[in-house]
Amino acid sequence: MRWIIGILINAILFVAIAGFFGDAFYISGFGAAVGASAILSILNILVRPILIILTLPITLVTLGLFLFVINAITLLITDRMMGSSFEIAGFGTAFLVAIILSFGNMIIQKAVFEPAKKK
Repeated sequence: MRWIIGILINAILFVAIAGFFGDAFYISGFGAAVGASAILSILNILVRPILIILTLPITLVTLGLFLFVINAITLLITDRMMGSSFEIAGFGTAFLVAIILSFGNMIIQKAVFEPAKKK
């Protein structure tokens, strides 16, 4: 259940971020946002740990900030897998979207899941 809620939260964030960036970040609709969110979550399970291990020295040197680059790479992979319904203009846009998505997820996860744990 938590995984599905996370996918829906990411989809809502994708739609909101796409409205902010205009043509640099395009999503054809909410269904595409849900699909992209599902693909991104699968990539975060399968590909992201491999990328983290491969880039561990630079991640340690940058005190974890390189993880935003890894998040941008997974967003670009999602862009390639989704085709024309999910488009990111370039790495810079993917990097900014990754930062906004990370902070948005952090805030929403704290607001949704932390109060549920306290009950």
